[in-house]
Amino acid sequence: MPLIQKSTYRRAPFYQFNGHLQTIFPSALRKIEVAYERERLELDDGDFVDLDWIDNKSSCLAVLSHGLEGNSQRSYILGMAKLFNEKKWDVLAWNCRSCSEEMNRNFRLYNHGEIGDIGLVIEHALHLKDYQKIVLVGYSMGGNITLKYLGVNGKSLPDVIKGGIAFSTPCDLESSSNTLDKPGNFVYRRKFLNKLKEKLGRKAEQFPGTIDMSKFEAIKVWRDFDVFYSAPISGYGSVEDFYWHCSAKNFLQDLKVPTLLVNAQNDPILTPACSPIDIANSHPYFYLETPKQGGHVGFAWSGKPYTWSEWRVMDFVSSNLN
Repeated sequence: MPLIQKSTYRRAPFYQFNGHLQTIFPSALRKIEVAYERERLELDDGDFVDLDWIDNKSSCLAVLSHGLEGNSQRSYILGMAKLFNEKKWDVLAWNCRSCSEEMNRNFRLYNHGEIGDIGLVIEHALHLKDYQKIVLVGYSMGGNITLKYLGVNGKSLPDVIKGGIAFSTPCDLESSSNTLDKPGNFVYRRKFLNKLKEKLGRKAEQFPGTIDMSKFEAIKVWRDFDVFYSAPISGYGSVEDFYWHCSAKNFLQDLKVPTLLVNAQNDPILTPACSPIDIANSHPYFYLETPKQGGHVGFAWSGKPYTWSEWRVMDFVSSNLN
């Protein structure tokens, strides 16, 4: 049973004494430099996604997926990219539509359950080079995309995709969305809503008459945002359909390659439903690790250049994805 009973992550630095600080400080304080080479991948529907590469002439590739309103410049992506680079892997950190500092062309954006684009990104990478091993690593929303992609494509995955690792992943999207309404989470809620309001405003200017921005004033809870915007813009008939189809938890049973999910117990924006112990107890390929600390995409170590989560990826790859 791949339920990991004892995590090797023990504690955060002393000044990060709760889940909020363990979430905020690693992102705010960490400065990492990575030299990417950017490529624009033109898509069949007339849109594009931007890909940031590190080319080590390797036969091994790490595909990195960012979180909600993130991009390839987030510290957690840069840290992971830098460590894979040191290990002489090729790295592909891709940016979801609209997330690479240039608005995408089409009306559609991205969402937690949209896996078509990551599939095209992987297909493109395989067209460019005959990779022998591909590992997928995702954070938060990117973790959900990673898990859903691996589950939905279980039996049809390219043989070179050996597995995936997801951190701080809201794989039960409805329950995680509800936690954003807790008083202690107002900072995250406000940050996400402000950024999404700005982006949707730009999309409304791009496609006049398609988005009613006045509904933002009626948002009382996060579910309202998903009712007014997330579900209809993503093509779902109801918010219930949106939550179900975008939650990777509902597709984990079809995993066919070793896959690790790491969710901290003190993650302020996840719920126990996002850590499906029942599936880990019965599934031969789904590994679940729930350290007591770590926050949301945190997992910092005192005085360490890399986070515990980055080293955890390397350990899982070497132990399970040969």
